[in-house]
Amino acid sequence: LLPWPNDHFRKDGRLALRDSMMPRNSAGKPVRAADYNRSDGFSPGQIVVTRVPGLDLRRSGAVPVTNMARAFAPKAPIVVIDARTGRRQLIWAELDAQAERPRERTLLIHPGANWREGRHYIVALRNLRDRRGRELNARRAFRRFRDGRARSRRARHFEGIFRRLERAGIRRRDLYLAWDFTVASRRSLSGRMLSIRNRAFAGLGDRDLGDLRVEGAAPPFAVTSTEDLGDVRRVDGNFTVPCYLSRPGCPPGSRFRLNRRGLPVRSPGNVQVERFICLVPESGANGRPLIFGHGLFGGAEEVLRLATLATTGSIVVCATDWSGMSQEDLPTAFGIGEDLSRFPSLADRNQQGFLNFLFLGRLMVHPQGLPSRPEFAGKIDTRRLFYAGASQGGILGGALTAVAPDFERSALIVPAMNFSLLITRAAPFEPFKDVLYESYEGGVERALLTSMIQILWDRGEANGYAWHMTRNPYPDTPRHTVLLHEAFGDHQVANVATEVEARVIGARLHTPALDPGRGRDRRPFYRIKRIPTLPWSGSALVVYDIGPRRGAEGTPPPPVRNVPPESGVDPHARTAFESAAAAQFSEFLKLDGAFVDTCGGRPCYAAGWTGP
Repeated sequence: LLPWPNDHFRKDGRLALRDSMMPRNSAGKPVRAADYNRSDGFSPGQIVVTRVPGLDLRRSGAVPVTNMARAFAPKAPIVVIDARTGRRQLIWAELDAQAERPRERTLLIHPGANWREGRHYIVALRNLRDRRGRELNARRAFRRFRDGRARSRRARHFEGIFRRLERAGIRRRDLYLAWDFTVASRRSLSGRMLSIRNRAFAGLGDRDLGDLRVEGAAPPFAVTSTEDLGDVRRVDGNFTVPCYLSRPGCPPGSRFRLNRRGLPVRSPGNVQVERFICLVPESGANGRPLIFGHGLFGGAEEVLRLATLATTGSIVVCATDWSGMSQEDLPTAFGIGEDLSRFPSLADRNQQGFLNFLFLGRLMVHPQGLPSRPEFAGKIDTRRLFYAGASQGGILGGALTAVAPDFERSALIVPAMNFSLLITRAAPFEPFKDVLYESYEGGVERALLTSMIQILWDRGEANGYAWHMTRNPYPDTPRHTVLLHEAFGDHQVANVATEVEARVIGARLHTPALDPGRGRDRRPFYRIKRIPTLPWSGSALVVYDIGPRRGAEGTPPPPVRNVPPESGVDPHARTAFESAAAAQFSEFLKLDGAFVDTCGGRPCYAAGWTGP
């Protein structure tokens, strides 16, 4: 399957993989190809994987993650171009640090901003060198195509690749390797989710989801208990959502059953009854309604951490479990690591989870929903809903934002996208990675699988929806505005993945973002534009820093390799509850909201750090 992704494995507008091609687990079972072949192309965040024996990236002059501007250097040895326009793409390259043996160390090429939906790209490797500076020779199989000595349909395909590269200033005689790939279409990526969203809301009587008007009936619900917590009241209950998964009640491990058009089929009467937990301020009226997304494999109880925000900000906040990646899904997740053929159950249940959140949001702003109950009477301003999610809630919340009909503004806290980029760089994924690596041996296979599963994951996380999160909204969907909150040196969500997301959604950077010399990048936040004026009503990226290592405090810049941070204090959970950050969230999540500078014209500091 190398080099990957590759249009050699795409036929008649679909991926055309075979089980015999696929990696096998320790029991000898291949990953089933059928679910991949339902896609009409590769992931917008697809990691490009190939193997170049003897490659030294530094001696070759390849573009590193710390200096992405080198992607556009005239003689850049690793280049990706748009096949139609010939334009270079923002990328960085690295050798896979996860490989245990040098001969299994693959070359990984990442998009600095996602590949565009439906676009055709060409990868070119040229003038590569080993650690002694000697130029690496192309392998014989590729040389036959490059040098015009092959006569076949595939040779004619290569001739088209070489012509496009020549027009882009890349000479065929310099090539070590070149190939092309096509990115999945919008329909392939988001068609299932939009289908179940539209059908579910039509079942309530609302068939126009782009007008920000609540129409039709409220989702069925019940309040089951209340508890006085002092300044806020906890209200628990459940609500009913149409279930589009194959098993009654949408339990973990269930997945979509698809019709001939590749869309989910709902069994008659199948529903999921999901719980909610809300915090309602005891004083005040017409509080802003906010739905909250919890962290990695957590639960709705995490909303209790927002009690102070609910009280001081006059906010009614509700949460539910992320079906697909909640605590009850943990056994399924570990089982997936043993057999990746089970992976679709995670992505499919995530999409059901998105629908659950959309129904909870509708319940909060519908006059016959929560506002009709005495526990909420007069407490909710139903004019507009808002969303905030932290960590996993920020990652999955990006996809939720892109398809949401009832809110326009969301705060994604310590977020990112593209789990394939994250899982080798994030400390919390170590237990899952251990299971995966025990089941699938060999550095080449592991790197390939890490990239491959993104094709399926895209339907259940922000990476597959990002081009529509803030601009080019989906049909029958309002436009959204997003605040990204990054913790510098985050041990759990890699900063580089947050910044890829910022480029895709067009978020503007709060500056100064960091103190001079704080990071390792030659040009920090390359190709992320600055906020021009404050207050800023558009999407924004703000970075919070707990400072450099100093005794038992602080953290170093993130590693430049694809490994988790191992030193310093993890800032992941230490920045969002700063008063400056809370004030930014509060000002942003309003009807007329905007990003404001609450950091006094300096970088935003946290956890007691006040700057150098």
